[in-house]
Amino acid sequence: MIRQLAIPVRRQGLHDITKRVEEEARRAGLNEGLCTLYIQHTSASLLIQENCDPSVRDDLENWLNRLVPENDSLYTHTTEGPDDMPAHIKSALTAVSISIPLIDGSLALGTWQGIFLWEHRHHAGNRTVIMHLA
Repeated sequence: MIRQLAIPVRRQGLHDITKRVEEEARRAGLNEGLCTLYIQHTSASLLIQENCDPSVRDDLENWLNRLVPENDSLYTHTTEGPDDMPAHIKSALTAVSISIPLIDGSLALGTWQGIFLWEHRHHAGNRTVIMHLA
């Protein structure tokens, strides 16, 4: 079973999509299986990370922005703005797909785990995540 999720994002950063994914998984009615998520973009990524303390998200974002700064003189791909090439690099360093087991009809996430769409650009808009349940 495949679902296409349009995820609205307002800014750069980690956006918690756990509830949305859980709802879609519940609707599928599978008791056991695997939920695979894939983002159809080259300047955003997916991540399973702590969902309790927001400072974890801030620290991850600050660390990655320091690792891959905007306006680096090495970049030649600059026509879409100063955040575009860094966003491609950040996406290459992180993940475009993740898999989570389904057990007893629920995602088998740990107590403090959440699913995040990591937007690497500053703009607002929708990102598309493909969800495969089997």
